[in-house]
Amino acid sequence: MDRLTPTVAPGDGLDAALRHDRMLAAGGLGAVVLLSWLYLWLSASGMDHAAMDMAPMPRATSAGAFGLTFMMWTIMMAAMMLPSAAPAILLYGTLVRKHTAAGKVLPAVSRFVAGYLLVWTAFSLAATVLQTALEYAALLTPDMATASTRLGALALIAAGVYQLTPLKAACLGKCRNPLQFFITRWRDGHHGALKMGLEHGAYCVGCCWAIMLLLFVAGVMNLVWVALITAFVFIEKVFPGARLITLGASAALIASGLFLLLRI
Repeated sequence: MDRLTPTVAPGDGLDAALRHDRMLAAGGLGAVVLLSWLYLWLSASGMDHAAMDMAPMPRATSAGAFGLTFMMWTIMMAAMMLPSAAPAILLYGTLVRKHTAAGKVLPAVSRFVAGYLLVWTAFSLAATVLQTALEYAALLTPDMATASTRLGALALIAAGVYQLTPLKAACLGKCRNPLQFFITRWRDGHHGALKMGLEHGAYCVGCCWAIMLLLFVAGVMNLVWVALITAFVFIEKVFPGARLITLGASAALIASGLFLLLRI
């Protein structure tokens, strides 16, 4: 397995270039995230107006609606996950610049980001299929929330239990330590950058898939719920005290699920 090669110590010129690159990368990520959230807001507003006009909601069981639903999930995953992936993306950009200064050209940041988003696109396809199945079984409300209190409660409990599993801990560890990820999983070349993006994205899916499925509990297009999950994922991956955050979320999810079950 290839290892990350050493680079030259940064000088004043390199420091300025690194700051410039980080600003460009951060600006690009910010623009993508803002556009994604704008799309979600417009989509949610359109759903609200449709409900007020008593227009029938499009069903993902039709081919055209399936495609629109898939696009919605894909854009939503970009809006929710890119902020927490920013440390790894910016670090990869720093490595590109440092290696360039040392005379070794690495693939552009876009290669790594493309691999990362490809994994979440695959997750979006799976979520769209799940939504289609729930709609077909008449288990979703027009707001795209589960129509079964018991199913929602079980989803909350399952997500809370998953927070305590070794797989969750292992995936979260990779997401929280991008430098260690690059040192241990480094791959050279364009395919290598894409593969690293795929691997990092896979760790993020392994960390967050259960939390993402909770969108079905309160409504897929409930932007307050979407924002809360986005904030939780970012805090869990970036801020200190990840274990306490994970344990607290687990306890809250399990307690909420049990509360709903007791109310049935």
